[in-house]
Amino acid sequence: MLRRNGPGPRPTTLQRSLLAAATVASALLLLAPEARAAPGEASGERDGGGHVAVIEVSGLLDEVLVDFVETQIDQAEEQGAVALVLQLNSAGAVVSGARLQDLVDRIESAGVPVDVWVGPSGSQAIGDATALLAAARTVGVAGGSRVEITPVLLGDGTLDGEAAVGDKVSAGDAVDLGLVDNAAPTIGLFVYGEAPGDGLPGADSTIVNGQRQPVTQTRFSQLPLGGQLLHTVASPPVAYLLFVIGLALIVFELYTAGVGVAGLVGAGCLILGCFGLASLPTNPWAVALLLFAMFGFAVDVQTGVPRVWSGIATASLAIGSVLLYDDLSLSWITLLVAIGGVSLAMIGGMPAMVRTRFSTPTIGREWMVGEVGTAEGRIAPDGIVTVREAPWRARTNRATPIEAAAPVRVVSIDGLLLEVEPLEGAAKDHRNRR
Repeated sequence: MLRRNGPGPRPTTLQRSLLAAATVASALLLLAPEARAAPGEASGERDGGGHVAVIEVSGLLDEVLVDFVETQIDQAEEQGAVALVLQLNSAGAVVSGARLQDLVDRIESAGVPVDVWVGPSGSQAIGDATALLAAARTVGVAGGSRVEITPVLLGDGTLDGEAAVGDKVSAGDAVDLGLVDNAAPTIGLFVYGEAPGDGLPGADSTIVNGQRQPVTQTRFSQLPLGGQLLHTVASPPVAYLLFVIGLALIVFELYTAGVGVAGLVGAGCLILGCFGLASLPTNPWAVALLLFAMFGFAVDVQTGVPRVWSGIATASLAIGSVLLYDDLSLSWITLLVAIGGVSLAMIGGMPAMVRTRFSTPTIGREWMVGEVGTAEGRIAPDGIVTVREAPWRARTNRATPIEAAAPVRVVSIDGLLLEVEPLEGAAKDHRNRR
């Protein structure tokens, strides 16, 4: 290394070059301090700052959607956005009041201005969703959209005329009542205004060759694929239908041999349905009624004839479906599809399927005793056997297991279950002792 005193090795060419480069860099930093950007400014330029972020907020405000909005606020702050616009279409919130208040506080304290546009046409801001409008800097509404008059949206204001709290008013009426700032038919007009300088603060545009062109770019975002799936599952009609369909498919699977596609699909639907119901204000006793309805249907499917249990199950299904949610209601189309479809399938379709499946001439009831088949898998003590090319649930009547592919003989029938024994080494039937 270099020494201060005494003779020593002379600096190499590489060392002299590095020393010169460091000296030049230091001089530039000292002579031109204006070239040094603040950390936030540098980050904004690197991440493409100066843009307007627009995110789609559609559906009930559940945990997935609330987390998404908060995450987008954080990203807008980090990337130096001039504004974050929530494109809102919501009929309320299903998160707790405290969780919704946390989101409102985050919007009000955000380092980037948060604006709300209720659109496109036909959208709505109803119930607790209006809390986002009250917390926003600027609120616009597309024509054909509706805004509910709520106490949080009124604030300290009063209503004139015939309007009352709870009314759902049009875009024009919402502007006249002071509930929103403007009526903007499109998101572009809301962000940039009708002329340069009329839009949101920081959202600039210009006229080039007689055409309007934005100077501040707009970036659109929406829930990622996984979030969209969970958000869709947590909607009231989807969660209800998945839960009911999952239960019905599992009941169907009980009357088929082995675990098939219906069982796997039913399990998947049931899991997603449970997630959706857990995210919504669900009545536990109504869920219990739906479970009881499936039990009642299964009882009469087992007997093969719709009887009193089918009536009890249908009534339980209807009551549990109508009263499943608190403060939320299912459309009559959803209820008709679920109640009518499941009842028709269980009362008409399932018994016919079971009779066809288990009462064909080739595998009849009585004369099947003594028939020879093959074990599809190891029977210890339960398993599947094939008799006359038809699969059956089977149980060995001996303690010794029957290996896969081994020949078996049917010794008796217990409902829909065959009792079998190994073909070799089995005790002779008392009717054949002579």
